[in-house]
Amino acid sequence: MAVLVDAAAIMLTIWQLALREIMIIVAVGVFLSGLDDLLIDVIYFTRIGWRRLTVYRRYTRASAESIRSSDPGSIAIIVPAWDESAVIGAMLGDLVNRLDYPRYRVFVGLYPNDPAGQAAVMAVADHHIQPVICTRPGPTTKADCLNHLWRAVVAHERSSGDVFKAVVLHDAEDVVHPQELWIFDALVPRLALVQLPVLPLPDAGSRWISGHYLDEFAESHTKDMVVREALGAAVPSAGVATAIDRQRLGQIADAAGGEPFDADCLTEDYELGLRVKALGGRGGLVRLRSGADRVMVATHEHFPATFEAARRQKTRWLIGIGLAGWDRLGWPGGWADRYMLMRDRKALLTALLTIAAYGVTGLYLLGGIVDFVLPSLPALPFGAGLVALLWINTAFLAWRLLLRAGFVAHAYGPVEGLRAIPRAMVSNVINAAAALAAARRYRAILAGDALLAWDKTAHRFPGESAAR
Repeated sequence: MAVLVDAAAIMLTIWQLALREIMIIVAVGVFLSGLDDLLIDVIYFTRIGWRRLTVYRRYTRASAESIRSSDPGSIAIIVPAWDESAVIGAMLGDLVNRLDYPRYRVFVGLYPNDPAGQAAVMAVADHHIQPVICTRPGPTTKADCLNHLWRAVVAHERSSGDVFKAVVLHDAEDVVHPQELWIFDALVPRLALVQLPVLPLPDAGSRWISGHYLDEFAESHTKDMVVREALGAAVPSAGVATAIDRQRLGQIADAAGGEPFDADCLTEDYELGLRVKALGGRGGLVRLRSGADRVMVATHEHFPATFEAARRQKTRWLIGIGLAGWDRLGWPGGWADRYMLMRDRKALLTALLTIAAYGVTGLYLLGGIVDFVLPSLPALPFGAGLVALLWINTAFLAWRLLLRAGFVAHAYGPVEGLRAIPRAMVSNVINAAAALAAARRYRAILAGDALLAWDKTAHRFPGESAAR
């Protein structure tokens, strides 16, 4: 019996030593990531405080109505639509009924092997809408479809003599705000890229999976994008609710042989902001309210409602931004751009680091149970330094959850704000699964076993069923 107790004590000691070393590595990683996030928070709140003490005391806050021009420019809206017959008709009908703007044209990218999509667009029968049929069967990449739309924009300018002021990106599931184009008209070309907030629509049938997008976008499109602009870094496009100065987009196209969107890229919208900045253009996230009820001018849309759909979408984002983008772009720009690129690319590491932290915590709790059941076995102290680091990380976690809940409550109300706290674990699990899948798929792409293609998310429009 004594031999068994001694053997158990040895095994427990080895276990505790290994656990302590793993915990130190994970805790340091979590601390560094938390410190990085805290720096962004400090910059954001410092900027907000400074503007309230200076700018907002001298000037009345602008609204969508207050910046209207008496001579609005012509604006092109481009909408790529592969296999979107379930939603594209409703989206276009809603868009032309909603928009309160006199001069715009909507170019819709369709495919020769998608007759249902073509029929849905033709059924809208509005003079603002121009279908554009891509030359190759779908799915190609989204960037390839956007390039077809760009060529249609240029051809329309030549035939009509009407040169567009801005080109606006939207997707087939977007619910646009009526005042959107007035904001773009007022700010372009002073800003070469204007990004309006994207607010995911709450889904009563998917409070946790679809709901976690509410949390991420509420924080990103209130704080993170603002800090990018404040530091002078490139502001990436979200792919929707984005206006680009038409002349600047033409420069990007000329530099790339006539096509502004790289057809081999999975996150062409993200890279667009970097290309605008490289040509000397400035981008910004613009948050303006409209009407007597002060509603935020933003684009609303449904996001994936199932775990697998969310994982697939985020896998594509991580490949495009964190892996393929790293290979394609390197580390361009000044220190602010490189710092933001580092933050974007660390998403792969932090997703896995968070899951490792969950695992280590579980093992630590398991060790506590063993100590309780077998109190005679020796306990290995973790040391004051590690204990202090764990308490700091706990404080970082509490601050992150509190801050996210605040941003979500501001955008969606207190109930969703409270949901954001437990929903953080759902977000972490989805992001970790996407990180693992992204690493596997990108390795297959590099090996030639997989191709870059439009891994389309199933889209929904309010009141309509999801696309296949």
